Amino acid sequence: MTLPLPPDVPQTHLAVLQQFRVIYGTMRQYFRVVEERCGLPGSQMWILQEVQRRPGIGVTELAARLAIHQSTCSQLVDRLAVRGCLVKTRRPEDHRRLGLHLAPDGETAIAALPGSAEGALPEALTAMPEVALKTLEINLSELIRHLPGRDDAFASVPLAEIVGKVT
Repeated sequence: MTLPLPPDVPQTHLAVLQQFRVIYGTMRQYFRVVEERCGLPGSQMWILQEVQRRPGIGVTELAARLAIHQSTCSQLVDRLAVRGCLVKTRRPEDHRRLGLHLAPDGETAIAALPGSAEGALPEALTAMPEVALKTLEINLSELIRHLPGRDDAFASVPLAEIVGKVT
């Protein structure tokens, strides 16, 4: 539900701002539920979900699948391994490379997921028609171009990390 807007303020500006609030609030609320149910932040749950889908996946491929920086992915994988949620094993075809597998605690966390670990936004984007998605991409690029103090490094940070840690 959107609130009525004052007549002296540009209606479109405030309507779009309210839409961003809905998106941000929905993401934050979803990741809060994920962390409450699973005991892990959404970014780590997404990693576990991808490892479940592709047992033996390497960190490089995992980072690419999540569209995050490889060093960020490595840090998250290390945290999950220390917590006993992931196991790193040498790949039989190339002993220099590691493959990732779910440990029992990781399987337990995955079983507690309320939905997709990626979150509500990637799920909604996937459901959109291609033409609408392309239009959104063009319009968001224009918005980002005008954004003061923008930091393009956020493009490779998981959404769950950006919307804030849940305590």
